[in-house]
Amino acid sequence: MKPLHIITPVKDSIDSTIETAEAILSSDIRTEFHYTIYNDFSTPDNTATLEKFVASKGDNISLVNLSEITTHPSPNYLLVLQMSQQRAIEAEADLLIVESDVVVRPDTLQALADGAAERPDCGIAAAVTVDDNGAINYPYEYARGHEGECYEVKKHCSFCCSLLTLNLLKAYDFHTLNPEKHWFDVTISQQARAKGFANYLFANLPVIHRPHASRPWKQLKYTNPLKYYWIKFTKGFDKI
Repeated sequence: MKPLHIITPVKDSIDSTIETAEAILSSDIRTEFHYTIYNDFSTPDNTATLEKFVASKGDNISLVNLSEITTHPSPNYLLVLQMSQQRAIEAEADLLIVESDVVVRPDTLQALADGAAERPDCGIAAAVTVDDNGAINYPYEYARGHEGECYEVKKHCSFCCSLLTLNLLKAYDFHTLNPEKHWFDVTISQQARAKGFANYLFANLPVIHRPHASRPWKQLKYTNPLKYYWIKFTKGFDKI
């Protein structure tokens, strides 16, 4: 079984990040793993909180403060993907992304790793997202009716909780991604299929997703859509 490199990018959503991290660290993982939180220009107070949290959790977790690496303003998801791809390839590891508004179950991460390993053509293995009541929610509304299944999907896999296999990492260089964009799950999902891989949605491995908890301004999409789209286009936010 290949080792796992697990990552969580974060900017300032410290409470939800710590909940995410606690769930990951308490998971039933038999596979060798290392967990990295990428801190994308959180405030000094929040950075200090993250540093204290990580320091208390032992050797399997580390914190990367992007402010020490780049002056490029947040979001720096592209840099995170490029750094984590390189590290995973060097370690001959799969890369597992868990975003800071997601809470995994104890068996989620090992089951994703096992499921990907059982499918030689797998590029991405994604866990379906659900709300606190267990109903499939954004961004996997298209999976409603497939609860309990694992199946190949043609639509893109979100990176809420997704494993990118080592084979995919070696086949597609993230340095070719468009630097004008902010998020890359659509592009990488498409490129995985273009390179002959299959992407699988594990609707039998639900994870709790509280959409946009890590980016509160995006809640405006539901409460004040006019303001949301005004911010999105005038400030150039959220390019997919």
